[in-house]
Amino acid sequence: MSKELMEAFKIDTAILKKAYRLMITAKTMADTYEENKTICSKYVHSTSRGHEAIQLAAAFQLKPYDFAALYYRDDSMLLGIGMQPYELMLQLMAKADDPFSGGRTYYGHPSLRREGFPTIPHQSSATGMQAIPATGMAHAISYFESQGLANGEEKPVVLCSLGDGSVTEGEVAEAFQMAVLKNLPIVYLVQDNDWGISATGKEMRAMDAYEYAAGFKGMERLRVNGSEFTESYEGMRVAFEYVREVRKPILVHAKVPLLGHHTSGVRREWYRGNNLQEHGVNDPIPKLRQVLLESDVTTEEIQWLEQEAQKAVAQDYQRALDAPVPDPATFDQHEFAPTPVTEEKGERSPAGAEKTIMVDAALHAVDDILRTYPEALFYGQDVGGELGGVFREAALLAKKYGDARVFNTPIQEAYIVGSTAGMSAVGAKAIVEIQFADYIWPGMNQLVEELSKSCYLSMGKFPVQSLIRVPIGAYGGGGPYHSGSIESTLLTIRGIKVVYPSNAADMKGLMKAAFLDPNPVIMLEHKGLYWSKVAGTEDAKTVEPDENYILPLGKANVVQYADDEEVRLGNSMTVITYGMGVYWAKTAAKQFKGSVEILDLRTLNPLDFEAVVASVRRHGKALVLTEEPLMNSFAESLAGRISKECFQQLDAPVYTLGAANLPAIPLNVELEKMMLPNPEKVAAAMEELLNY
Repeated sequence: MSKELMEAFKIDTAILKKAYRLMITAKTMADTYEENKTICSKYVHSTSRGHEAIQLAAAFQLKPYDFAALYYRDDSMLLGIGMQPYELMLQLMAKADDPFSGGRTYYGHPSLRREGFPTIPHQSSATGMQAIPATGMAHAISYFESQGLANGEEKPVVLCSLGDGSVTEGEVAEAFQMAVLKNLPIVYLVQDNDWGISATGKEMRAMDAYEYAAGFKGMERLRVNGSEFTESYEGMRVAFEYVREVRKPILVHAKVPLLGHHTSGVRREWYRGNNLQEHGVNDPIPKLRQVLLESDVTTEEIQWLEQEAQKAVAQDYQRALDAPVPDPATFDQHEFAPTPVTEEKGERSPAGAEKTIMVDAALHAVDDILRTYPEALFYGQDVGGELGGVFREAALLAKKYGDARVFNTPIQEAYIVGSTAGMSAVGAKAIVEIQFADYIWPGMNQLVEELSKSCYLSMGKFPVQSLIRVPIGAYGGGGPYHSGSIESTLLTIRGIKVVYPSNAADMKGLMKAAFLDPNPVIMLEHKGLYWSKVAGTEDAKTVEPDENYILPLGKANVVQYADDEEVRLGNSMTVITYGMGVYWAKTAAKQFKGSVEILDLRTLNPLDFEAVVASVRRHGKALVLTEEPLMNSFAESLAGRISKECFQQLDAPVYTLGAANLPAIPLNVELEKMMLPNPEKVAAAMEELLNY
């Protein structure tokens, strides 16, 4: 770059020298890792070699009140915000004092909540998935500003850093769509080195990110040469200034060389050939060195900067080698953040209160939450506007609280789920809805990779407060895409809680507890119980608790006891169930008066296994009842645990009953009846078990 152009950009020499020192620091770190690869490649890592200029240019724009979602190659950016090589090396070697994860996650995967630094929430491997949580952060900032809840005069910006290959991800399109739809304050920085792993840009895409972003009306765009620090600095300065003032999104496309390996596990010599030499022409370091010389920085001062950086890296590397490893006994810490809700509070059956149906209890709970907590908002498909949800479960809330708090989203289950991680990091508390359980699958990537792992991998710094409402279950002719049960799939995901109320009072109390829980909670709400219109479900309609009622998660409830005399005679059994199973069991139990106890689990994770064991030991015979197809289900797993724990007290095998093992629920109601459990099938199982 010419001296005249550099002067036009008016970059202070001190900034240029700082950038050069940090570039040498990043290069020396990469060289050190390569020279000591038997140690440093024990765990796979990537470095920023070739990307240093654009990363430092971006880092120098970030303020302590900003937020960032970084790319796994962004170690220069971490150095640029003030992280020390020693800290990054602790993560490289999975040491105990790794400031991001305590040795739990990969190099270059930060999660930082530290005074004086931008907030960097946990994220997964950052191949596009980070775009949705990052956009959720910007969404939360915009929400707070719209409600007059923003702190101080600062105008926070979110930086979302992406590799070029990741922009082909569908989830990136969802993020871009919401950013322009809602005018969100976010900078998308795309570092384009024209490589995936071994795939080149021409193999992976029909256009680059700058061209792609043109399809998102309202997305400002900017191209920079990411190997030139001065041009990168000016480009990022303009981008941040635009977003900070205009409060709209911008995409910066930076062309950069890749001078290192894709990762330490995929070595450059295996596939790069002459391409490495071609990329070497654009090495940012000699380019910035020349700029310094043209700025009248002496060769001696430049050499001093290099020597200082190299000495610091060598010292930090030795310190990191000597640092302690994690205590193995801490391996299970931070699965969940502690919940403040540990006991039942409020009035469950207030005098004079009328009975209400489950769908209204849910509506009233959300209404109470929105009224009480200004940081709460509610969104999903069709929950806003006039309709208020396809089941009217959000009726009139948008009119009452405004479109900024209760609003419709596009058909974007990934965004609906994943944005809550970003919301939570900023301090907003999102209630979201997936319209039907059968539609949750596009959101599973975000649920598993971003929400469920965040608390554990960030050592408790970033639990994700997220309440996800999911109407579930069959209700007579709903067909294959509106009737499914998904709890067993959800229960294989560690780090989330799963709640399944069976009546209006539980719905209201559990909804409040789920909202106050600092962890991701999925609320499964059976459509067949919403209105108590299905025969035998009249008891789902209960007296409505008061607005202070809260019911802790993880507490099962005996909804029907067996008679003491039948228990004494050995003529009793327990049914362990939840949701619609409670009502199938109640109806079937009428044929065996006094002989059937029914335990409603209410929460599937955390599971009240103590209550399960107590019930089984009381009777010696147990039926685990579910609406799901039975094979490999949660019900079968629970039956296995019961068999092991209660073997000495069992008088019969643990019975299980569920739907037929078919891939979908058929539309025709007679076919549906054949597939699903019902009171008659449950009664037959009860009779067989009682007579065993």
